[in-house]
Parts: sequence; structure tokens; C-alpha cells
Amino acid sequence: MRVVPEGIAERLEAAAAVFADHGFDQTRIEDVAEATGIPRATLYYYFAGKEDILAWLLRLMLEEMARAVAHAAAPPGTARDRMEAVIRAKIAVMARHPATCRALMADLGRAGRIPEIAAAIQAAFHEPVRGLLAEGEADGTLGPVGDPETTASAVYGAVTTAAAHYLVADNRLDPGRVAAEVTRFVLGGLGAPAARLRP
Repeated sequence: MRVVPEGIAERLEAAAAVFADHGFDQTRIEDVAEATGIPRATLYYYFAGKEDILAWLLRLMLEEMARAVAHAAAPPGTARDRMEAVIRAKIAVMARHPATCRALMADLGRAGRIPEIAAAIQAAFHEPVRGLLAEGEADGTLGPVGDPETTASAVYGAVTTAAAHYLVADNRLDPGRVAAEVTRFVLGGLGAPAARLRP
């Protein structure tokens, strides 16, 4: 794929809204051209087709997420503090790319079949979270987990689904509020405090 000039890149977020609103299979390249104001021939110059455009949009968001999560996961601070920062960072990136997130949720199966996207999610989120789980067990700020990969997937799912719920339902996301709730759930769990468990 050719390098996409900044002027065209800025207009491509509108393509994500078309994919999200109409569904990937129902969207034609002409619909993308109309929504973005980018001529059909220009789109085909830079992309092989609409799946290539969707992959490019997802890759762009995941590159930003990788930078944000890496910064949040870097020391100083306890592993728990950095896990909270990672959750906030991922939700903030999703809030900056609402249409791309809606397109992803609308066609999650297709995105999962793009190998480079699956690998990018692993690198951008799962690997740093697995590292924090190990560090948290070592520094005593997070409990031990049986399977770090499954736990990282559960954290990813909780964060992604909670944020996407608001983007799909009403296209609005309050990153601070959602991050606080997801963090409370992920780090605190659903179990009642011991004092409340007495008969």
C-alpha cells in the first residue's frame, strides 16, 4: 500500500462512519468517495478496496493506542497504578476515534480475520497488560492470575466493550466516567467486601 498523504488521511475517518452506519458489506467504494470527498480513482490509487481502507483505519487507531498504552505502562508507579493508566489510555484513544470503533464493533469478525490487526492488538494491549500482571504480582499491588493471556483478554474485552457500548448506542463517550467504572470492575471485581458477606 502507498503512503497516504495527510490531507487524504484526515478525510478518511468519514469512511469509518459509513462502514459503521451501513455495514461493511452494504457499503460501496462510491459511498466512501461521497462521504470523504475523495474521488473513487484516488481511493483506488492508495487502497486495493474497501477492506484495505478499513484495515488502514484500524491500523491507524491501533498505532495510536500502542503509543498511549506503552506510555501509560511505563514506570514509575506501582503496577496497579499503571494498569489504571492503561485502561484510561485505551478508552481515551477510542473516544478520539468513535467512527472507527463503531465500524470495528459492527464487523468484529472481519477485523479479527485481518492477521495484522490481530497481531497489532496483541502488541498494543495484551503484551503490556501481561507484563503489568506479572509486575503487579511481584510488587503485591495485583493478585496472582492463573492464565495471564486469558486475563489480558478479559481486561481488553471489558475496556473495549464498555467504551464501545456508548459509541454504538449514542455515539458519545465520557472517557473519565467509563474509565473509572471499568477500573473499579477490573481491579476490584464483583465480590462483596468481606464484612457484607457475614450472615
